[in-house]
Amino acid sequence: MTRSRAQDLNVCGVTAAIAVIDGKWKTFLLWLLESGPYRPGELLRQAPGLTEKVMTQALREMEADGLVHREVHDVRPLKTVYSLTPFGRDLSEALAPLSDWGHRRLERLAGSRPVR
Repeated sequence: MTRSRAQDLNVCGVTAAIAVIDGKWKTFLLWLLESGPYRPGELLRQAPGLTEKVMTQALREMEADGLVHREVHDVRPLKTVYSLTPFGRDLSEALAPLSDWGHRRLERLAGSRPVR
């Protein structure tokens, strides 16, 4: 899905929402930021496999979409902190039922696997 779909007024709301969270790391970053502000290094430590480049790109897109606030403190060395905006919190709350459904699905899958 292209990012332009997130701004297309002629798509369904679910498609527009998914366009904003599309990608491997955005929902994970959103989930982490629910608990409070994070510095970039802290986010990287919480997400093994996430590269600095991909994290920066995802956070910039989320900032452009109004989900994340980036605050740079004018100290040396520069200190950057990311947090959710109220709009990002709204999205997080909207995704909570989907997360619950996902956990129920995983439980079902675990229950259907043969015991070794």
